[in-house]
Amino acid sequence: MPRRSPLPPPPPPVEIRTWPDREALLRDRAVILGELVKMFIGPGRLGVLWMWAGLAALGWSLVGAALLMFEDALDPFGMVPGVISLALGAAVLVPPVVLVGAGVARDLRVHRLLVEWGALDRDPAGDLALRLPRAGLAWLLTSCALCVAGLFGCVAVPATARAGEETYAMVAWLMGLGFLAWLTGLNGLVKAFAHRRWVLRVLVGPRAEPPVTVDR
Repeated sequence: MPRRSPLPPPPPPVEIRTWPDREALLRDRAVILGELVKMFIGPGRLGVLWMWAGLAALGWSLVGAALLMFEDALDPFGMVPGVISLALGAAVLVPPVVLVGAGVARDLRVHRLLVEWGALDRDPAGDLALRLPRAGLAWLLTSCALCVAGLFGCVAVPATARAGEETYAMVAWLMGLGFLAWLTGLNGLVKAFAHRRWVLRVLVGPRAEPPVTVDR
């Protein structure tokens, strides 16, 4: 299981800030924003999302196999393998679903910290390293591909079933996989657009207030 770094604290209130000068503030801001950006949209985070999605797909595949076994069972004893497969599927499926939900909550906190620390001041030269255009593009393209594949699975599979080519258990299994792919892609798209919006509004866009002064 990947080890998560603790989140940095939010910026201190104006009345208790102790940076000796603007350069010190910018140094601390650059370090914290660099860590937050990696936590939010770094390449490692994309790998973690795909890993949890893969585990969830494996768990649902075991559940789908159980449904197929139930459908083909001729007597109660023939359902025993299905029950075992269903239990294994639930054991594999539930943890990644819970962890992805926790990851979404953590991403919301990370994004809030990005906005708060980014709003302290502007550093056009130093902020270039925070934009991560290649990472953002990777999140965007892979997530779009997953969304398209997931939506196709959710739409095309029922149409095939209506034509009498698939069983109900097979339809449930394939649609579940498509739904998981769509949710994973939607998660990635939201993060890609949120990062781009943060770059345009906080790092590049006009400031809503004058730069923060620090104690000298």
